Amino acid sequence: MKSWWRMIVAVVALALVIESVASQQQNDPPLNSGCSQYNASNTLEFFSNLNTTLANLRREITVNRTYFGTQQQARTASPVYTMFQCRKYLSTADCASCFDKAALDIRSICRLANGARVINDDCFLRYESNGFYSTATALGNAGRCNNDTIRNSSTINFNVAVGDALSNLLTATPRIKSYYAAITEKVLGSNTTVYAVAQCAETVSELECQNCMNVAYENIKSCPPRSGARAIDAGCFMRYANTPFFASNQTTNLKKYLNAGGSSNKKAIIGGVAVGIGLVLLLLALLLWYILSRKKRVAQRGHILGSTELQGPVTYNYKELKSATKNFSEEYKLGEGGSGDVYKGIVKSGNIVAVKRLALSTTKAKASFESEVRLISNVHHRNLIRLLGCSSKGPDLLLVYEYMENGSLDRFLYGGKRGTLNWKQRFDIIFGTARGLAYLHEQFHVRIIHRDIKPGNILLDDELQPKIADFGLARLLPEDQSHLNTKFAGTLGYTAPEYALQGQLSEKVDTYSFGVVVLEIVSGRRCSDTNIESDTDFLLEYAWKLHENDMHLKLVDDTLDPNDYTTEDAKKIIEIALMCTQSPASLRPTMSEVVVLLSSDDRPFEQRPLSKPTFVHSENRIRDDSSNTPPQSVSNATASLSEFVGR
Repeated sequence: MKSWWRMIVAVVALALVIESVASQQQNDPPLNSGCSQYNASNTLEFFSNLNTTLANLRREITVNRTYFGTQQQARTASPVYTMFQCRKYLSTADCASCFDKAALDIRSICRLANGARVINDDCFLRYESNGFYSTATALGNAGRCNNDTIRNSSTINFNVAVGDALSNLLTATPRIKSYYAAITEKVLGSNTTVYAVAQCAETVSELECQNCMNVAYENIKSCPPRSGARAIDAGCFMRYANTPFFASNQTTNLKKYLNAGGSSNKKAIIGGVAVGIGLVLLLLALLLWYILSRKKRVAQRGHILGSTELQGPVTYNYKELKSATKNFSEEYKLGEGGSGDVYKGIVKSGNIVAVKRLALSTTKAKASFESEVRLISNVHHRNLIRLLGCSSKGPDLLLVYEYMENGSLDRFLYGGKRGTLNWKQRFDIIFGTARGLAYLHEQFHVRIIHRDIKPGNILLDDELQPKIADFGLARLLPEDQSHLNTKFAGTLGYTAPEYALQGQLSEKVDTYSFGVVVLEIVSGRRCSDTNIESDTDFLLEYAWKLHENDMHLKLVDDTLDPNDYTTEDAKKIIEIALMCTQSPASLRPTMSEVVVLLSSDDRPFEQRPLSKPTFVHSENRIRDDSSNTPPQSVSNATASLSEFVGR
């Protein structure tokens, strides 16, 4: 593994010194960027110094696990000062990934400028030829409101919740040593929660942080009832949203920071957010505070594997969900699975949800329902389907999820929408799925193994971004264990050989499944389809043979426009997929390593030969062509074809 990590570091280091970066593999454009109007006078020396500071910053992130850092090369004729900061809800792996993207973007956007900045939702990077560490506010600060608007009976209450959140952040953030806070506010009378975060650069003074927070608030105070907004400045950041962008257990307790001056600020902000409401808003805010304070005094139940206590999901009324789905009518049915059917539901607020009616027959299954739901309801990531709540008081156990209009990935690969995805969309789906798995394996406070990664369990939102679904088979892996021995459950064809044969379950089982799914995304074929040139080669076998003969392009879906991708693009993605399917499992990269590989512009396989996969087929055949042993039967395997949410 040491040699593997050296290879990863080398890849990232090489990416940092590339002057021109192809942007097609960068998933999200920066929120804000700016370049100095002056170019570096001594380009060679300046950018050599810049490379040194960037390399040192990345080392601070990965080795020292810091979220903020400055570096400088000041004793030179071409001085460079750099600063980088991550939001503290990120894992070290995601922070490093955000840094890598920012470093690539800042070079691509500003090229020879002697000063530049890139601001993303999750991090920012800035360099200058003069010192700037003590400055938080600057010309160019801005606020950005989301385009969509909260338009229902809870609009006023939403404005109140946003006002409370912004008020508390404005008051508390400068008083916190790290100048960082993340909070949530429940919207009275609805199932909506406001998520908000604020952060200042750690090198500024408390007064400068406060000034920057004041500017940030002024830039977004008029955004409600827009669903979210961001305030961007040189040394601070403020954001709110009606959807989670950090986990519920990553919030900051602001109580001790709000004792002085908080009330006057809060009243002023509530007035600014909802002008004209006056006393009514104040009464609603007090009522909201009373309800929330009562909830916080209720003792939460239980721990999961020694983790911090988790918040439970929102409880829905069974009759409301029954009505929302038209009595679970066939007209509203979205899909069927081994663990239950999924229905479209329109709740009282007018929002569309997906309701899963669980088919749980055993007492043991019903008893584990509550703890499993509590765990999944605390999993929040842009690439994981969001569990909104549940109902356990009626005749059926119901789960309520966000609704995905585009359905599942398999429809786009080999279903009714085959051929509609271009290369960039496919890459974005691969990249987003990798990020979601990296979060489950390494960034949530307990390790979660999904066990059933396949196109049917990857849903696509309105922008065709992926969200991993179906946690019905998910298992927790204790920190002190490398794997579990358990009975097989999953979908053959996507299952790692050590799990199908020996019941050895680790996060590398998901990595194997991911590799198979990547091959399906690239080829537009099912993993169980035989090659048209042979009646024995399934997709993984065929991909390996093409790799051995340097004929990767034969695997690419013929519905794709050849002008959308290069030969190197195709080779890189296919080789990453094959890397994920190697045996033994120790040869497979972690999913955070996969994210780094996908983010870089290089193929790291030329000096590290891939190991031949062990082929696991959906026909219950497992074959390792590297030996003379005959195919083995998966005699005790029970494949669950459950689907999590509607398609």
